[in-house]
Parts: sequence; structure tokens; C-alpha cells
Amino acid sequence: MTIARTLLSVVVSIGMAGSAFAKATNNELKIGISQEFDSLNPILSSMVASSYIRYIVNRRLTNLDSKSKWQAQITKELPTTENGLAKIVTVDGKKKIVTQWEIKESVKWGDGTPLTCDDIIFSRTVALSNNVSIPEREVYEQIEKIEVDPKNPKKCTFTYQNAIWNHVNQLGTFYLLPKHLEESVFNKYKDQKEGYEKNSNYTKNPTNPGLYNGPYVVSELKLGDHISMVPNKHFYGEAPKIKRIIIKLIPNTGTLEANLRSGTIDKISVLGLTFDQAISLEKKIKTESADFTVVFEPSAVHEHIDLNLDNPILKDIKVRKALATAIDKEQLVKSLFEGKQPASLHFITPKDPWYTDDPKSVTTYRYSKRQAAKILDEAGWKEDKDGYRYKEGKKLSLNFMTTAGNKTREAVQVYLQNQWKQVGIEIIIKNEPGRVFFGETTKKRRFDMAMYAWVANPENNPRSTLHSEMISSEKNGWSGQNYPGFKNPRMDKIIEEMDGEFNPKKRIELAAEMQKIYTDEIPVLPLYYRTDNAVIPKNMKNFKIPGHQFSETNDVERWTME
Repeated sequence: MTIARTLLSVVVSIGMAGSAFAKATNNELKIGISQEFDSLNPILSSMVASSYIRYIVNRRLTNLDSKSKWQAQITKELPTTENGLAKIVTVDGKKKIVTQWEIKESVKWGDGTPLTCDDIIFSRTVALSNNVSIPEREVYEQIEKIEVDPKNPKKCTFTYQNAIWNHVNQLGTFYLLPKHLEESVFNKYKDQKEGYEKNSNYTKNPTNPGLYNGPYVVSELKLGDHISMVPNKHFYGEAPKIKRIIIKLIPNTGTLEANLRSGTIDKISVLGLTFDQAISLEKKIKTESADFTVVFEPSAVHEHIDLNLDNPILKDIKVRKALATAIDKEQLVKSLFEGKQPASLHFITPKDPWYTDDPKSVTTYRYSKRQAAKILDEAGWKEDKDGYRYKEGKKLSLNFMTTAGNKTREAVQVYLQNQWKQVGIEIIIKNEPGRVFFGETTKKRRFDMAMYAWVANPENNPRSTLHSEMISSEKNGWSGQNYPGFKNPRMDKIIEEMDGEFNPKKRIELAAEMQKIYTDEIPVLPLYYRTDNAVIPKNMKNFKIPGHQFSETNDVERWTME
């Protein structure tokens, strides 16, 4: 199965007869988003909504463009062994990779302060603090040291702990902080748990332009309502065309279309309409006409359910297998998505070169109520007169959580609740706003079952989500994204070997073994691969949904209304 066969890129004009909106112009673009962000501090945030804003106001060393090609962003050139800027060396018998980086001369923070290698070093220092909670610490940990050229503060050398093939890719999520603004805050609070997070300028003074180095800077912020951004006069790249961008939070996806019709917003972001709502808009082209377009794009996003393996019920692999066997995923995607978002097998999407659906590498759980019931019987969970199962007087009951207000996820929850009820499992739905669900509940592993989506770069080593050292806990400052608490020595070993494997064929073999372990152990219930959608003004040019980890806003400076 490949996404190319089941999901096609589609662009459809839609109408809004009788709407009161004004035609979008470059003076102001109002964008609707359904998730609230958790932090503007680039190294702290884990929510996709935060990334959406982050790429409007910040840039990085490297970038994966809309064609899924790695490019230099604030740097002059990507270091490779071919151009001599990357070299494999041996130190005390251990192979390492050393890379040379040079920041473009014109790159500055929004207050005019030059961005230098000292900012890179400071960012790494903050990220490695045990008192700072960040989602992907390994991005910074893999670098052993950074040395600045004494003759050029914008030129530095990275020495990695190991020789890794994807050193350029890894830096796509190495986010930068302005040392001249954040160092004093960090030094004051670095010995307090989450002290830096609470007192960072991104929290206390988010409209300081010096916090940002992207095409825009934050000009106004009202939590729970909107954030406004204006062009950064010190931006090093192409000057942005739109004079003001406003991101407006509309948590209930059902009201986004109404806001578009009323003119409250001009555009609905990828983090806006649910898939069924987008399909509904697509169908309205037959009866209405107006200046909007719906865009669909297959993505590298997979929707799934994390299972908390510290829960005594879910710790039993037989229960996890029964949960998987009791789901009719093909009927789910047919009923809710008209088959346009296909059922998923594991954590890698069909757009990824590492993907496989080979039965030798993937354990599948064919839908069967009878088989699910049999597995639960074997696990000691016996059905009682009320239709639910009990073991040693305890009911087989699990809390099922996701982001409140997301109609698609809520519909999936109800579907699954009914499926599991049929085999005697009680499911209690308990949803939360995205800010709480991602900022507290999943990060601190306060759930039984948590449904949300992951997105990753192609050929991405899943260290942060599957390595046992990445289980978030109070001890490690709630860093890491292995929220199920999955522990498998062989998986750890493969993850550790993967980065140092320069042979593409062998990397594919390792990835296949990963997928085998994942589907055998099922710490997560895969559901379906998502298709991204957005609604844009018809006169909007240079807009592209990339379909990977980095947001559509990565090209925001090129957007224009004609």
C-alpha cells in the first residue's frame, strides 16, 4: 500500500455565497487555527500549533523545504564530506564527525543584534539543563562541543559524539535562542525546576523583537485569543509581502467555516478544519462560488493512540493485542474519511523511504471480535452479566483522552468506544484543551490512552519516541517523548546503531526490524495516515502544504495576494 495510490493532491475552488468577507490583501492576513500553542520559546514547545507560529518568526541552521530537500537556512552552506565541510575523524579509537558552519553575515535578531555562534552555544547550554523541560534533548546532546573561530564569530565547528550519517537532518530541530536577552534569565533561574520556562522573555516579554530572527516578529499577544506579527526589518532574507499576520485561535473546528464566511478570518491553517469538514467544503463548489480554495496534500502525519504501559491493565501485552484486534480500521476510515485517509500499520508513513508493509517485518492485527474476546479470556478478563469484563473484582475500564473540540477525533473516539464495548472493555472519554493535553497530560504521562498525531521527517530515527532513555519523567525534567513508557533493549540498540550507519541499504534493514518490534509489542495503537488540508484565498500565491514536519509557514515571506 502506498499513499500515492489512495491519496491525490487536490486543489478545489469553493464558494461562500452570501458571505460578508472582504477580499484578502497584503495589508493583513487573518488565519484561523484550532489549537492553542504551548510556548513561543522555540526549544521548549512540543505542539504543532507552536511550530506553526515558530516558523513565521524564527529560522534555523537547516531546513527541509516543500520538496522534501534539505537546504541551508541561516547558514551559507550545508557541510558534506563532498564539499569538505564535514569530515569523519577518529579520536581515541572512536569515530566522530566534525562539521564546519558559517552563519550568513546579514542574519540578525529582530532588534538588530547579529546572530552568532555564541547564540548556538547558549541554546545548547539551555537545552542540556536538567531543570529545563524540552521535548528533543538528543538533538543537542549528540553534539560533543562547539568551537567558535576566533577570527569570525559567525563561523564555528561542531564535533559530534559519534559519526552520524544524518547530521544535517538532525539540526532541523536545533532551535536558537538570543543569548543577549535570555542568558541573564537562564543564569538566574537555572537551578530551579522549570524556573527558566516561567521567566523567559518569551513568557514575560514576548513582543521584544530581539527574540526572533525570522521574517516576522511578534507585535501583540493575547493568550487564548490571537497573536499578531509584523515584518522583521532586520530579516536577512526575502522581504515579506504581507504587512500584518494575525493568528486567531478558534478551538472548535466546527466554527471555522462560519468565521471564514463572516470575514473574521481570511485563511484556515493546516491546523484548522478536520478532514470531514474539508471534504464537506469541497462538495459545496456545486452550489456556491467565491474567492477561496481548499487544498489537500498527503502528509507524513500518523494518528495513533499511546498506551500507558505503567498502567497495570495495559502492561499486559495480551490486553494490548485484544485492543488492536477489536478495531475495524478499514471500516473506520471508510465511514469517517470516505477511504481518503488510509489505515496505518505503524509509526512510519508510506511517504518515507523506510516504510514497509512486508508481512515479514510487520505484524498485523486482523479485525475479529471473536479473537479479541478469546485473547481477553486468556488474559483472565472474564465477561460478567453487565457485558463488561472483570478480573479479581476489578473492571476492565480505561480512560481515553484527546484534544477537546476536535470533531474528527471525537468521532473516532465514539467509534472506538463502541468497538471495544462489544468485547467487554469499558472506555471512559475524558478530553482536554490542547494546551493542557500536550503541555501537561501527555508530557507527564497522566493518561491511560491518549490519541493524537506525530509528524516526522523522512528517514527520522525515532529516538525521542521509542528509546527507553526518552521516557519523560520528573527526574529528567519531563524531557523526551516516549510517553507510553516503552522499554525494549533491542529497539534501543537499533536506534543507537541507526545514526552511525552510513549504508542506506543497512539503514532500511534496521528500520524494518524497528517496525517489527513496534508491531509485535504494540506500545501504541496505529490508526490512520492523515491528509493535510487548508483553505486559502483564491488570490493567494506561493502557498504550499509541505506534508512533512516543517510547517507551511516556513515559506511565509513568499506568500502574497494578487
